[in-house]
Amino acid sequence: MPHLCPNSFTLAMGSVMLEEDLFAIQEVRELLAKAKEAQKKLATYSQKQLDTIIDAMAQAGLQASEKLARLASGETGMGRVESKIAKNRFAVQDIYEDIRPLKTVGALPFDPEKGYYEVAEGVGVVAAVIPTTNPTSTTIFKALIALKSGNCIVFAPHPRAKRCIRESAKIVYEAALMAGAPEGCIGCVTNPTLESTQTLMSHPDTAVILATGGPGLVRAAYCSGKPAFGVGAGNPPVVIERSADITHAVRCIVESQTFDYGTLCSSEQSVVVDAPILDQVKAQFLERGGYFLNSQESKLVSQIAVKNNMMTAEVVGQPAYRIAQMAGINVPQETTVLLAPLEGTGPEFPLSYEVLAPILGFYVVQNWSEACQLSLDLLNLGGRGHTLGIHSTNPDILMEFAIQVPVSRVIVNAPTSQGSVGFATHLDPSMTLGCGTFGRNITSDNITARHLLNIKQISAIDKNFPLWENRPIEQSNTEITISDLCDKSSSPISPSLGLSQSKNICQEKSTKFKTGRAKNIQPLTAPSLPKTQKSGWPYNVV
Repeated sequence: MPHLCPNSFTLAMGSVMLEEDLFAIQEVRELLAKAKEAQKKLATYSQKQLDTIIDAMAQAGLQASEKLARLASGETGMGRVESKIAKNRFAVQDIYEDIRPLKTVGALPFDPEKGYYEVAEGVGVVAAVIPTTNPTSTTIFKALIALKSGNCIVFAPHPRAKRCIRESAKIVYEAALMAGAPEGCIGCVTNPTLESTQTLMSHPDTAVILATGGPGLVRAAYCSGKPAFGVGAGNPPVVIERSADITHAVRCIVESQTFDYGTLCSSEQSVVVDAPILDQVKAQFLERGGYFLNSQESKLVSQIAVKNNMMTAEVVGQPAYRIAQMAGINVPQETTVLLAPLEGTGPEFPLSYEVLAPILGFYVVQNWSEACQLSLDLLNLGGRGHTLGIHSTNPDILMEFAIQVPVSRVIVNAPTSQGSVGFATHLDPSMTLGCGTFGRNITSDNITARHLLNIKQISAIDKNFPLWENRPIEQSNTEITISDLCDKSSSPISPSLGLSQSKNICQEKSTKFKTGRAKNIQPLTAPSLPKTQKSGWPYNVV
């Protein structure tokens, strides 16, 4: 049985926390050293060899999807087992089927007309930080896209999900080894600490970071000095516009909220309803198990769900009835989602912030323009660049939202949880969603294997490019025709000539002379350049 991580430290009594940090940091260094050596071997593998490896990894992940889902649910206390099974299968099947045809090794398609082609090469060792909300599916996903693109990977688990993350990594690692992958190509920290994760991200052997987690983690990844794919927070509003299929819209929202109890960062956080259809929307939510909180109940829920404008860990991934119980509210156990009517956004309305649980702010607007502005206000609280949901059959309004709202994904007439990751839509299947410069991310894409490649661009000279030959003007008896200097088909005027001089010369097209000997013609000399006083960059340049 291959060992995923070394275990050479013995924790002594006394400075336990300090020695745990030291153990974890040393473990990171050893894992990276092994991954670096494995990377040298993996870089020589053919496309067929890499594909054989991910075939085996996907098969092993699929077989273990239920086991890992139950392990994750038991360890974290978050979400639903059924949903976690579906997420694991999505990470294996949908993502695998998407990346399997991708060519990631050697020469890519060649354009003979342009004399241009590309060569793909892996980026190197990947540092992957895994969250507690989607631990097993994200681990499998990142392992697959890393190995597919010819990269080794080392995982830093969330401490509250380290067992299930480690088991996920172990399963795909063993499958990869059996298929011919080099030892050390997948590693996982045993007992992660803040210091060990920082070491992993900043270590010289780390080539790139895949950071999935909270805003603090993403900032740390971007500050590590390494290229990083960090993802921003989500606070997706969903708009139900008056032309929407109301029954379908509410069904999508409720099923999205009950899918792993809202742990995906793309899950809806607020419902924005067009006033003319308010009664129908309310009726549909009630029919599907929604519970509308009154003002006092909304205050009680907000006190346990949000502190200092941040969601609390206690409510993340919990069912609606359990959250209500925490707040001292009695609701039916079959309640699907708690809806809190709100009149504004920001600190005075805590439930307008992101909460990864089946709790929705509920707003009423008079028209689509007001809905668009409210969506912007909600996104500015922490979800810029992520996702917007909209239910509408009016193409003009859909386009207006797409143009005006700063998000990377507009999910139309679909649940945003499953829609943004490519489960319920045709977006690239991914468990890591970029937010673009809207959210201070490097990309707005759904991250996949192609983001873990260096693409070398090979290009020959354009056959139409005029390759000029610079012929110096010699102080000799060589005869020079000034008209030749002005003819674009021959050598150009020397770059050393000033504009005024070249103009004067070209006015005397019929004159022939021997350099330095023609009557009344002075030898051509380049004008002297002014001396630059260097006094720090940019040297007096305005």
